[in-house]
Amino acid sequence: MKARMLLMTTATLSLIAVSGSANGVVAIRVNGHYFTEPATVDITVAVEPDQANRTLRIEADGDRYFRSSEINLDGPSEKRMHTVEFRNLPAGSYEVRAAVLSTNDVRAMAVQDLEVTGSPR
Repeated sequence: MKARMLLMTTATLSLIAVSGSANGVVAIRVNGHYFTEPATVDITVAVEPDQANRTLRIEADGDRYFRSSEINLDGPSEKRMHTVEFRNLPAGSYEVRAAVLSTNDVRAMAVQDLEVTGSPR
């Protein structure tokens, strides 16, 4: 029984580690998974400072709605934590993405899903 519980705990922690970060470069956190429209969603992104980091792009990509924001990064001297607020998101399923870009390509990306439900009438 103890061995099975330890195995389940280890598997759960491994899943959290894999889905929460991308190679240690970027991690995304949204407080909550379900929201009511018009939703205000606070997104916190941790970016490991690095010389190659130039842009942080945060996107909320929904069934019928898309919103994004970009933050310029100053390489190794940039702060680690960044917060973006997306207001008035309409009902729908969203994939929230945080991508760290260099001058040439996407260095890393983290993803989290969320749901915005319709207002009660």
